[in-house]
Amino acid sequence: MIPRPSSVRGTAEGTTLSDGMVVASDEASADVASLLAEELQAATGWRVALGGPGAGSSHGTVRLAVRPDPSGVPDGPSLESYRLRVSASGVEIEAPSPAGVFYGTRTLRELLPAELLRSAPTIGPPGAGARSAVAPVDVPGVEIEDGPRFAWRGIHLDVARHFFQKRFVLRLIDLASLHKLNMLHLHLTDDQGWRFQVDRYPLLTEVGAWRRESPAGHYREGRGDGTPHGGFYTKADLAEIVAYAARRFVTVVPEVDMPGHMLAAIAAYPQLGNTGRQFEVYTSWGISDHVLNLEERTVRFCTDVLDELAEICPGPYIHIGGDECPVTEWEASAAARDLAKSLGLPGPQRLQSWFSRQVAGALSAKGRVTVGWTEILEGGAPPGAVVMVWRGDDAREVAIKAAEAGHDVIMSPETWTYFDLSYSDSPAEPLAIRAGISVADVYGFEPVPAGLPPGLEGHVIGTQCQLWTEYVPTPEHAEYMYFPRVCAFSEVAWSPRDRRWDEFEPRLEAHMARLDALGVNYRPLAGPTPGQARTWSTRMGGPL
Repeated sequence: MIPRPSSVRGTAEGTTLSDGMVVASDEASADVASLLAEELQAATGWRVALGGPGAGSSHGTVRLAVRPDPSGVPDGPSLESYRLRVSASGVEIEAPSPAGVFYGTRTLRELLPAELLRSAPTIGPPGAGARSAVAPVDVPGVEIEDGPRFAWRGIHLDVARHFFQKRFVLRLIDLASLHKLNMLHLHLTDDQGWRFQVDRYPLLTEVGAWRRESPAGHYREGRGDGTPHGGFYTKADLAEIVAYAARRFVTVVPEVDMPGHMLAAIAAYPQLGNTGRQFEVYTSWGISDHVLNLEERTVRFCTDVLDELAEICPGPYIHIGGDECPVTEWEASAAARDLAKSLGLPGPQRLQSWFSRQVAGALSAKGRVTVGWTEILEGGAPPGAVVMVWRGDDAREVAIKAAEAGHDVIMSPETWTYFDLSYSDSPAEPLAIRAGISVADVYGFEPVPAGLPPGLEGHVIGTQCQLWTEYVPTPEHAEYMYFPRVCAFSEVAWSPRDRRWDEFEPRLEAHMARLDALGVNYRPLAGPTPGQARTWSTRMGGPL
C-alpha cells in the first residue's frame, strides 16, 4: 500500500465481495459511502446497494462509521485517522471524522485488485451478455490503524504558464486523494496569464488570459513558437472544481500572485502598473520587472479580486504569492518613494511587506488565513500568515526563522519538491527547466528541518510538491512529471518518519499496476518509455 499505513496486522479470516454487496453507513459517513459505491459499481459492474448501520448482505458488506476517539477529542492530523478491519463478517472502517472514513476507503481500494481501479469491468463471467460483471473478490484479513503525520499534504499545479482544462484538474484531484493528499494549490495568475473570471474586472480574462505566443525550446534559446495560448476558468468551473474536491476531502487553495508576477493583470489594466504604458501578456518565461504600483486603488483592486475568489473557494486558506518581486520600478517611481517615506520605511524595497499586510488584513477580516512564499518574511510577514518555504539553499534557516516568529510553515523546498525539474540529467528526459529530482530523492526528503528549536516542531504543519508548467504543456506531460514522484511524496507527507527506500521500492513497483489501471502516464523507474523519451539511441536501439 502507498502511502504506508502506520500499523498493519494480518488476521486469519478475510471476506468476499461480489455482485449484490452492501455499503452500510451512519449518517455522517453517507456521502463517503455513496462515492465508494459509485466507484465499485463502475469498476466491477456489480449492483452495490447503500444501507444504514444495520444493513448487510450475504454478498459482502462494507460498514462505515464516524466514532469519537476514546482517547479524547482529536484535532489536526488525528481527525483524519481511521481503523480498518477485514474479517469474515465484512469490512469495517471507523474514524473520528468523515475525512478519516474516506481515507479508510482509499486503503480499501488498494486492498482490492488493481483492476478494480478501472472505470469499467474488464472481465465478466461467460455468457454475461450486455451486463458484464467481475467475479467475486476475496479481501485478505487485516487490521489497519492509520493516520497522517502532517495536516497539510499538498499538491500544486501552475495553470498560468500553461492552461489546463477543468477535466484534468478533476482527474488530478482523484489521483491526489487516492494517495491521501488533501490540499490542491492552484497557481491561477502570473505574468504569462490570468486564469479565472472576475466580474468586476472583465478585462482580466478578455485580455489577461491570452498571450501571443510561448517560448519554443528552452527559454535561453530566445525563440517563440508563434502560437497563441490561453484560457480561463469561469466561476462555474471553479465552483465545480471546489465541490468535486470537497467530496474527496481536498481543499482548494487558490493563489493570486502579487505584487510581482502580475504582468497579465497590468496588460489588462495599465493603471495598475508603475509606468502607465500598455504592455502585452508576457511571452517569455522567467520574471517580468513590471509589477503593481501600490496606490490605494491598486490595493483595492487586489482585495476586490480576492473577495470574488473567496466567494467561490470557501476553504480557510488564500495564497497571495509574494515571491520574486523586483523593486526596480518602485525605486524609479517618485510615488513609490514618497509612499515609503510617508510610512516611515527605509526605502521602496520594504513596500512589499506593507502591501502584504494590507491584503492579509482584508483576508483576515473575512476569516481567511493568508499563505505566501518565502519572501513574505522579508520585512516581517503578516500576523498569522502561513509561510510556504520554497528556496532550497536556505530552506532550513527560513523555516526556523518563520517558526520562531510564530508562523506556521509548509515545507516545499525546490531541491526535493519541484517536480518541474527532470528526473535525471539523461538526454532522454523530456525538456525541463533543469535536472533533476529522482523518485529516491523525493522519498529521502524530511520536512521537519534539523535543528528546529524545541517546542517549534508543531509549526511545521505540512509539506507540498509543486509542478510549474513552463515546460509542461499537456496533461500527459504533467502526469509524467508528477508520477511516480507523487507516490513517494505521499508517503513523506502521510506515513511515519522512519522510511527506507529498499522497503519502499518494491511496493512502488507493485503500485504501478494501479497507475496502469488508472491510465496514468507515469515514468517507469528505469527511465522514459520510447513514447515518452525526447531522444533515441541508435547504438542501443531504444531510448537513452
